[in-house]
Amino acid sequence: MIKLDISVKNDITAMSDRIRRELKAYPQQAETEFIHLTPIKTGNARRKTRLVNSTEIHADYQYADVLDAGRDMTPKGMRGSTQAPRGMTKPFLDWAKKKLAYIFRKY
Repeated sequence: MIKLDISVKNDITAMSDRIRRELKAYPQQAETEFIHLTPIKTGNARRKTRLVNSTEIHADYQYADVLDAGRDMTPKGMRGSTQAPRGMTKPFLDWAKKKLAYIFRKY
């Protein structure tokens, strides 16, 4: 005689609850990570970086584009931050990909 257990576990509800919880926390974590990646010399850039409407991170200062471009050679010489040689967006997108892959991981 052969016995097979063919019961199915319903982990979908628990999994969707976990995903929903982690996605709810994601915007605040994203803001924290982006601010962490922002260079700090005087603190102005970090102070003026904010999460807006839970969907956008605004870097509201005049030299945001220069910092985000990273450290590179321009006609005026080396420009950008030595603290963020890749800028902020590229490292942030790497973090975001990993974070979302973690949230939607397989059981």
